[in-house]
Amino acid sequence: MNPPAFRSALALLATGACLGAEPRAVNLWQGAAPGDRGDIGEEHDTTTPKDQLIAGKPVIRTGNVSVPTITVYAAPADKRTGAAVLVFPGGGYNILALDLEGTEVCHWLNSIGVTAGLVKYRVPKREGQPAYAAPLQDAQRAMSLFRLHASDWGVDPMRVGVLGFSAGGHLGAVLSAATTRTYPRGDEADDVSSHPDFQILIYPGGLIQKGGGLALAPEVAVTAATPPTFLAMAEDDPVHVENILAYAIALKGEGVPMEMHLYPTGGHGYGLRPTGDSVTTWPQRAADWLRNRGLLEHS
Repeated sequence: MNPPAFRSALALLATGACLGAEPRAVNLWQGAAPGDRGDIGEEHDTTTPKDQLIAGKPVIRTGNVSVPTITVYAAPADKRTGAAVLVFPGGGYNILALDLEGTEVCHWLNSIGVTAGLVKYRVPKREGQPAYAAPLQDAQRAMSLFRLHASDWGVDPMRVGVLGFSAGGHLGAVLSAATTRTYPRGDEADDVSSHPDFQILIYPGGLIQKGGGLALAPEVAVTAATPPTFLAMAEDDPVHVENILAYAIALKGEGVPMEMHLYPTGGHGYGLRPTGDSVTTWPQRAADWLRNRGLLEHS
């Protein structure tokens, strides 16, 4: 996509979002993503009939993503608060749970007056790179593009956060920890900050180093610059609750405002689909947290 066509696509995205049209995806990059050869095969839904249902419904498991996109879901005009959230679905950096932890989440955010940007980042892991390397480039680009065009979508560029699930939660924490841009400047969007104003991490994995203990992975290092954080996870999560315990301790040590909800049961990968486990009430607690931080007040 050449620069004029790219700007036109973003303008159409902004217009469609503001008019309440069906959300449409726009490529994050002008042309190929940085360092990507596009040789991983065709993007497709990898779901099979044998895959587990979540709350009685199937899950879209999108694989082989080499053309990362952002899709803007504008909050209804009568509810719009000016706050916005970029949504990072999980899937172990192998696939993306694009409905369970993506579109469904965007619709929920809209219901509380928050504009959402669904980020379809590159998966699976690229050879010779950390699993999060290409997704981090996509996340940084998405945040900067979103802020650059915030006024087009009725968004306050100083109230843009992230919400990530599982590997998407790890990606949110990596984005919050990044101090430099991880790809060469391409256009004016890359001059805009990619640092989130707040983050919501739901059953995140990979926050602690392998081998036990509570030492954080270096790519998610917490500092005083880490944004205010909401954490939720179940104690019986096979990804291990130590991930949010260690992260919460680090946040506390740096004086970063945070709220953590630890539930007894619920496992992993439920998104916001309600089940019999109280962990699936986390959206209500997250909405309370956003409200208490003044993020749901109309701008």
